[in-house]
Amino acid sequence: MKVTVDQNVCASSGNCVRHAPEVFDQRDEDGVVILLTAHPRAEHADAARKAAAACPAMAIHIEE
Repeated sequence: MKVTVDQNVCASSGNCVRHAPEVFDQRDEDGVVILLTAHPRAEHADAARKAAAACPAMAIHIEE
């Protein structure tokens, strides 16, 4: 699995962090997504998928 984010379209909703805090964080100043790891461990893969599905701006992309 490879995860990428598009910070330019991020809506700063925080759904990604709520679903997968091991994979995503947010910038303090504006809440924009920060990708902590592009290749999450297997035990975090489902959470990363849920985060991508919950992103209102579709800023998270996953390649299997």
